[in-house]
Amino acid sequence: MTEDKIKNLLQRADQTAGQPTHVSVNLSAVRSRANRRRFITLAAPIAAAAMLLLALGIWHLTTRTAGTTPDPDKIASIEAQVKQLQARTDAALKLIHEVLEEERRQRRLDELEAQLASIPDPLEEMQKQADKTAFILVYQANRMHRELNQKDSAIRTYNRVIKLYPQNRWAEVARQRLAEIENRELNKTFNKTILKGDLI
Repeated sequence: MTEDKIKNLLQRADQTAGQPTHVSVNLSAVRSRANRRRFITLAAPIAAAAMLLLALGIWHLTTRTAGTTPDPDKIASIEAQVKQLQARTDAALKLIHEVLEEERRQRRLDELEAQLASIPDPLEEMQKQADKTAFILVYQANRMHRELNQKDSAIRTYNRVIKLYPQNRWAEVARQRLAEIENRELNKTFNKTILKGDLI
């Protein structure tokens, strides 16, 4: 491929892609999400390790005291410790579930915000359509006046643009065209008057 063809292909690709869109990134949300993930990855192994240590402790106590009569106070103490460890494990698992649910909600919220950001602004779209319509009307009026020699229709169309879209840039073009037509008419009238000799 020649260099010109490559340049043409790149230019067409740029035109097809259009203007880049602005994307906002919430760094604090990214950081908090990373911290939550780190917490979740640490919490599950810690809870599992606690359960394992508890099981090993119980197993050790039962094997050590297998030949002796169990001490009711020690058993009650171990049962209390088991309950405490179980409560801590349940609390850690509940916290993990809450963090995961919050992260899921945050992800859904981010998706909805992205969808909302992709929806074009209705006022901006209306402005674009008004601009396009005003341009078409001015273009038609130009054709009527210059190509079709329909001066009256062109004047009506220019006035329509000015009335419908007074703040639009095409309304200013329509005003200029009307001024040009009026100047031509004044010049024609003035020239006719001079030719007839009415001014002398």
